[in-house]
Amino acid sequence: MKNVTILSCSMGQGHNSCAQAIKEYFEEQNIACEVVNAMEFISPAAARFVTWGHSFMYRHIPGLFKWGYGFFERHRGALGKGAFFYRLLTCGARRLREYLLAGGFDTAICPHVFSALALTRLLEEGPMDLRTAFVDTDYTFSPGTETSALERYYVPCTELSGDFEGRIPTPHETVVSGIPVKREFLTRRDRGEAKAELGIDPKRRHLLMMSGSMGCGPMVKILKCMRGELPDGVDVTVICGTNKRLFRKLTRAYGRDSRVRVVGYTDKVSLYMDAADLYLTKPGGISVTEAAAKNLPMVFVNPVSGCEKYNMDFYTGMGAAVTDTSVRRLARKCIELLSSDGELRKMRAALEKYRQPDGAKRIYEDLTGGDTRL
Repeated sequence: MKNVTILSCSMGQGHNSCAQAIKEYFEEQNIACEVVNAMEFISPAAARFVTWGHSFMYRHIPGLFKWGYGFFERHRGALGKGAFFYRLLTCGARRLREYLLAGGFDTAICPHVFSALALTRLLEEGPMDLRTAFVDTDYTFSPGTETSALERYYVPCTELSGDFEGRIPTPHETVVSGIPVKREFLTRRDRGEAKAELGIDPKRRHLLMMSGSMGCGPMVKILKCMRGELPDGVDVTVICGTNKRLFRKLTRAYGRDSRVRVVGYTDKVSLYMDAADLYLTKPGGISVTEAAAKNLPMVFVNPVSGCEKYNMDFYTGMGAAVTDTSVRRLARKCIELLSSDGELRKMRAALEKYRQPDGAKRIYEDLTGGDTRL
């Protein structure tokens, strides 16, 4: 393995973050690595539309995203070979082949099912001297995955191994790797030191609120419910990501409240996690894996459901997170947990038992013939 391409897909930042985590580790091992948006091989206009459409649905009509994911779960044949959506998503296979040949790539890694389908069609139309792999970025077997036919399938946890073994065409190999996250999330700073670096009193409890890079979900309502009941000795940081409208709205409402810090886009998410006692977030596959690596207890708001429901179920099932369908009850759960050392300790202990692996390292070791044992 000398020259690797990672075929990502700009439908939310999670898949790109996974791709960058793999690239980061591989380049540390002196492996040439390139990340591209696989939707570009359909057309640049299609890539821009998909990126915009996904962001718009997430922020404004999450129910449509939930319906769409549910549709493909109920009608898995809709992404089967020959179906309309399969042909649409794989119509760039010829241009993808030209890209792979021109770049002299020997390995192609897909952190999204859409790029895995395009690569599958390419190989069906004509074989290539190319190692292929799919990386699952959620704690579920997503619709369309069973239509793909690659050599390696990297999954987040042992509980999913059976799904992949039983539903992916042979020959292939399933490897439990964990979800790749950037190196900075695999180290933990002392919580008090991290708080001090961010200007937070180390003696105060700290709630971190962040709902994905797009700042979606009912953050305004939750903070409003919480504000009047926030105990003494608790600070709140809300990271709005790329959602400038949310940043302006919260800044106007809480700009003079010393207990509430409103942050726009930041490259210090790892540091904020280190400084947090509790993390309120949507259950995106990358977000929850980063928090798990930080041993950070979570409260989930689930604005879009779909694949994120399975991420939520995985971590609430192990006792590392809690959730609720009511905004007011979510606010109350945050307050109760911040006031309970015992409950926070139990949640951290559950995360320690999980033993979150270093996903990028596991994938590298497997592709280069190293040890893949957990």
